[in-house]
Amino acid sequence: MSCWLREPGGAALLAVLSPLIRANRHPPLTQKELHMSRSESARPTPLLDRIHAPHDLKGLSTAQLRQVADELRGDVIEAVAQTGGHLGSSLGVVELTVALHAVFDTPRDKLIWDVGHQCYPHKVLTGRRDRMHTLRQEGGISGFTKRSESEYDPFGAAHSSTSISAALGFTIGRDMGLPTGDAIAVIGDGSISAGMAYEAMNNAGAEGRRMFVILNDNEMSIAPPVGAMSKYLSGLYGSPLGGLQQVAEGFEAALPGPLRDHARRARQMVTGAVGAQGTLFEELGFQYVGPINGHDMEQLTTVLRAARARATGPVLIHCCTVKGKGYAPAEQSADKYHGVSKFEVATGAQAKKRANAPSYTKVFGDALSRLAQDDPNIVGITAAMPGGTGMDIFAKAHPKRMFDVGIAEQHGVTFAAGMAAAGLKPFCAIYSTFLQRGYDQIVHDVALQNLPVRFAIDRAGLVGADGATHAGAFDIGFLTALPNMTVMAAADEAELVHMVATAAAHSCGPIAFRYPRGEGEGIEMPEVGDILEIGKGRVIFEGTDVAILSFGAHLGECRKAADKLAAQGLSVTLADARFAKPLDRELLHRLARSHAALITVEQGARGGFGAMVLHDLASEGLLDGKLAIRTMTLPDRYIEQAAPDAMYADAGLTATDIAATAMQAVGVTAKSIIGV
Repeated sequence: MSCWLREPGGAALLAVLSPLIRANRHPPLTQKELHMSRSESARPTPLLDRIHAPHDLKGLSTAQLRQVADELRGDVIEAVAQTGGHLGSSLGVVELTVALHAVFDTPRDKLIWDVGHQCYPHKVLTGRRDRMHTLRQEGGISGFTKRSESEYDPFGAAHSSTSISAALGFTIGRDMGLPTGDAIAVIGDGSISAGMAYEAMNNAGAEGRRMFVILNDNEMSIAPPVGAMSKYLSGLYGSPLGGLQQVAEGFEAALPGPLRDHARRARQMVTGAVGAQGTLFEELGFQYVGPINGHDMEQLTTVLRAARARATGPVLIHCCTVKGKGYAPAEQSADKYHGVSKFEVATGAQAKKRANAPSYTKVFGDALSRLAQDDPNIVGITAAMPGGTGMDIFAKAHPKRMFDVGIAEQHGVTFAAGMAAAGLKPFCAIYSTFLQRGYDQIVHDVALQNLPVRFAIDRAGLVGADGATHAGAFDIGFLTALPNMTVMAAADEAELVHMVATAAAHSCGPIAFRYPRGEGEGIEMPEVGDILEIGKGRVIFEGTDVAILSFGAHLGECRKAADKLAAQGLSVTLADARFAKPLDRELLHRLARSHAALITVEQGARGGFGAMVLHDLASEGLLDGKLAIRTMTLPDRYIEQAAPDAMYADAGLTATDIAATAMQAVGVTAKSIIGV
């Protein structure tokens, strides 16, 4: 669908808006400028090289701003081709980014991107162009906005739907005399579907303070937006520029008769005038402007300047954009190149690493789909991440039993609880970092009522280029704290298949299983998963001196550590706990009583599996000085972006670290454990 401003009559609107352009003292476009900006054969002098900060955009003509946008789009494509990243969302906001920085006074005015993965053009314009080749790389700049990185990033946003709340906070600070200007939240149509955005808009509308929300509506979040909000936004495309009363009335007056009548009816629909129902945004207290063409620089700058000059309360500007705009491979891709690996600019072909084993995500999707063939009560739930969680595989096999709730993890968890109460077998597949958003619902709506919701927790542990914001570090601790909860972790892809089967068979309360991002260990896969005995681990091999008790996907690293210790003359028992709750207390107590040292290893933060082990051993009186015990977890700090192996090295969880910890625990000096 196209915006109203792309339809016939758009020229008349620009005629109405032209006094606003002149009022802002921007020089009229010359024939040479028009030719330079629009002719395919023209080769204008590069302007982006002269843009070192947003203030360099001030005073540029509309044609020059268009040229900057064109060059900026090429810059972003070239940068992401080298590093990979979130390309489509950034390409969709190139013109909007240029316009916002040209009109507003950043960094005094606070520009907040939601979600922050659309901020790549913003980074180029705010002094980070020379570092874009380090995007999402170890020691480089973040793929999201980050307060510690730049004064132009006033608020970090790697999860969605937070911008309006933050913008209102800045607005209150301004009104209480602090040295900050206007607050502008740029929120995607997928992000605004989350409840937190509406809570913030309700509060902001009630406050009535001057602030700006830009609704970046590209009809595509990570997966297609779902539900009534998507239909509602699509229905607004036929509406004229509304909200700013004088501009809207002038627009109507400039149109020929039939179009004028249509425009008046449409404006009444969105503004609530003449007895018509207002927009949802206006009902929440916002002045609504739009929809406008988010790729038309003249429309963007004119409307933004008008809004900035005239707004007295909260304003929502509905901006229509195209995800992946200006790069054919992205525009034609099903996901608009939302997240890409390194790619060839000319063709868009992405570099693909040869997989030695299927990914954990695919293993989960395949295993659940197979189980559902024989069990009609199995249903799948995800929160706008069907591809990321493997639920797209389930959806293809069982389309009527997969439910994508949008970016609404809280609702998704309680929705699953209702399904479980009805007698279904819901598998709620959510990244560990996003499951944090639904924690109250896990506590109150699932665990307290002892409902058998199955939580498939993808991206457990450290995840690489997305960095600290997406690390699955905390789920072990916050889930094991809950009564009635069963918590598992897969050591490899075969174990994941067993855990999917175990969860499907588990009907006496909530159960969760976690697994990492990326490919498995490359081991032989079972055709059908075994139903594991709840609370029972397994011994991989037996020794006498040191016991290593692994929980989750670090088992392979623990094997390497055992080899290093064997080279030092130490006999090692290696065990896979499988369960953090309930613990295999029989196995744990045997290991504690028969070894000089016990080392627990997990891909999670302090307060998780190791804490559960310590608590149990203390209650049994086994921490009496005879046993040297060490718990190896992620450190009490955030681990910055890098390759996963480098992140675990930073965390002190390599095979060498594990072996060194064991050597220290038993008081043996290593001859050399590096490289063994």
